[in-house]
Amino acid sequence: MITFVERKTSCIIGWCLTQERDESTLQALLDKSPQAVWYYSDLFVTYKSLIYTPGTHTPMPDKSETFRVEGVNAELRHYLKRLVRKTRCFSKCIQALRRTVKLFVFAWNRRQLYRQQYPDYPAYLIQIVYP
Repeated sequence: MITFVERKTSCIIGWCLTQERDESTLQALLDKSPQAVWYYSDLFVTYKSLIYTPGTHTPMPDKSETFRVEGVNAELRHYLKRLVRKTRCFSKCIQALRRTVKLFVFAWNRRQLYRQQYPDYPAYLIQIVYP
């Protein structure tokens, strides 16, 4: 699973289910995601060959600028046990996994925007899905 996360709101602005992080898959996801001024990534070699228009890409050797996306990926693995490991919880139907991730991304983004608008009120994920 590949995710693009906006740092200000922690919203997932692009995601893709794939087995390999190859250049064509990453470029397609980058092209259909909203454009940014700054792009940060880890030192994975394929990120260097992508075309970032109009933004600037900075590969980071540490987690100083990628902590937000790493946190969202941890939340994905926490809430969706299908993404943890390929044993009993692993989804064998890719369409079911896509639908599950799509629902999670919808609820996650609503929750993040709610937290931005109302910072003093608790925003539990279940309250965003079932108001």
